[in-house]
Amino acid sequence: MSHDTYELKADARERVGKGSAREVRRNGKIPAVIYGEKKPPLAIALSYKDVYYKIHGGGFMTTIATIDVGGEKIQVLPKDYQLDPVRDFPMHVDFLRIGKDTIVTVDIPVHFINEEKSPGIKRGGVLNVVRHEVEFHCPATSIPEFITLDLDGTDIGDSLHISAVKLPEGVRPVISDRDFTIATIAGSSAMKPEPAEEGAEATAAEEPEAEEEKGSEE
Repeated sequence: MSHDTYELKADARERVGKGSAREVRRNGKIPAVIYGEKKPPLAIALSYKDVYYKIHGGGFMTTIATIDVGGEKIQVLPKDYQLDPVRDFPMHVDFLRIGKDTIVTVDIPVHFINEEKSPGIKRGGVLNVVRHEVEFHCPATSIPEFITLDLDGTDIGDSLHISAVKLPEGVRPVISDRDFTIATIAGSSAMKPEPAEEGAEATAAEEPEAEEEKGSEE
């Protein structure tokens, strides 16, 4: 899992709707809903401060939380949240109840290692990241913090696909019908020319001089 689990205290909300949600916010709390596991949705109110720091602290959408609602502790995973478009304040959160066999769909960030061992990057090539995150089906209790791609030995023109990633048990990509690309090693204007190329350039530079000399003899 991406981060240590945490606990939030919540109050049950008897009323729902826009008017109720506005009242909750006026009282310094965030309206939220817990759903899933074939149980009725449960409307709750959470501390604004707790939710704000969890959302902006990283890993919010991939970390299981325990919500204490009047003494009943419910394991959940955040599934969606809304922010105020102007002030970036949290406005509402949806949580999914988690059971021992719950499978969730989450976006997992991609990390790259051994850039210093990539011949292509050493020659001035650049790492072109096609997907910074990949969507996976995962057991809710074992969501990876990230997936890793090893750049050791990669050269300019190489592509790195999902098949190059060693995935934990039970974790599988949502896109399953092709070996999709995650990143490529691309050339750039800052590339260092290879020795053979330098020799070819020198020969090409000498040829016009030879032609000029030939023309003067005639």
